[in-house]
Amino acid sequence: MTQRVALVTGAMGGIGTAICHKLADVGHKVVAAYHPEYDDATTWLREQAEAGYAFLAASGDVSDYDACREMVEAAEAAAGAPIDILVNNAGITRDKLFDRMDKRMWDAVIATNLSSVFNVTHHVARGMGERGWGRIVNLSSVNGVKGQAGQTNYSAAKAGILGFTKALAQEFAAKGVTVNAVAPGYVATKMVLAIRGDVLRGIVDSVPMKRLGRPEEIGAAVAYLVSEDAGFMTGATLNINGGLHYQ
Repeated sequence: MTQRVALVTGAMGGIGTAICHKLADVGHKVVAAYHPEYDDATTWLREQAEAGYAFLAASGDVSDYDACREMVEAAEAAAGAPIDILVNNAGITRDKLFDRMDKRMWDAVIATNLSSVFNVTHHVARGMGERGWGRIVNLSSVNGVKGQAGQTNYSAAKAGILGFTKALAQEFAAKGVTVNAVAPGYVATKMVLAIRGDVLRGIVDSVPMKRLGRPEEIGAAVAYLVSEDAGFMTGATLNINGGLHYQ
């Protein structure tokens, strides 16, 4: 297998870490992108090294276009090669029923979850096309597919990612670059497991498989989408939600 350089945004969260692991396991050089104000990169990198993973890292605010350019430049300098694989995984939530949602909550989620996908991808896609090979995977959500009360901002952003994915896939299909999305359901990350017990039990009961997804299952799907075996798949969405919703 040819070793590729992979950049993963939101790399230091539960799903992001699992994606980094799976990409490294199949032989790729992984650069973990993180927010310098909110992520403890030193601790995360040390923990990963103790687990046997020698990740590189690059910092930047994905909601800032110019910061993303600097982050991509730093990632490529650290890796010593251009980015071949981009996983747009960064995201936040600011949940509130619509009548109580303020403009700051809307703007923060749209900027971090949706505009970020443009901000990072815009700095890597052209190079992929010029080299004739690339893989872009965008993390959406089951709630971007079906909607969710209390998440008009999040659902709108994650639905927007699906439209972005389909359109960009058409633009780059003839250039050797695939663009796909993964829409996870409820996954057993620290954020989800911190939900109040009775609420979490209600979530699990709503899933036909009666369990949460595992971060490793999302990571494995991403690893497939960036592989040579997935070279004929583009513009697609993999729904991984335990049967919670069928598109």
